[in-house]
Amino acid sequence: QLQASGGGSVQPGGSLRLSCAASGLTLERYVITWFRQVSGKEREAVSTIGFGPDGQTYYIDSVRGRFTISRDNAKNMVYLRMTSLKPEDTAVYFCAAGGQISTYPIAYDYWGQGTLVTVSS
Repeated sequence: QLQASGGGSVQPGGSLRLSCAASGLTLERYVITWFRQVSGKEREAVSTIGFGPDGQTYYIDSVRGRFTISRDNAKNMVYLRMTSLKPEDTAVYFCAAGGQISTYPIAYDYWGQGTLVTVSS
């Protein structure tokens, strides 16, 4: 019911915009978090946007100031704009929808399939 897209390969310093689309869900009614996962490591919450059109946003320290999460409720989409990308941002990125703000994957009911971001020179 969620589909993440927009990943790709970029050089350090580059930018990407990830998109999270939904079918059968109204994203405005959910907390949306972007997670990322590197093979062999736990899934990490990167950024969260709270309920409603002016939902509060949260970022982990390593991406604050470089990533921006946003909603387009008219399109039922959530985005993660990523700038000044670093090799350590390389991961599979997932969007997830849930009923409460949490950094724990178990708190989220709906997941996209993941989109790969590779940052390399």
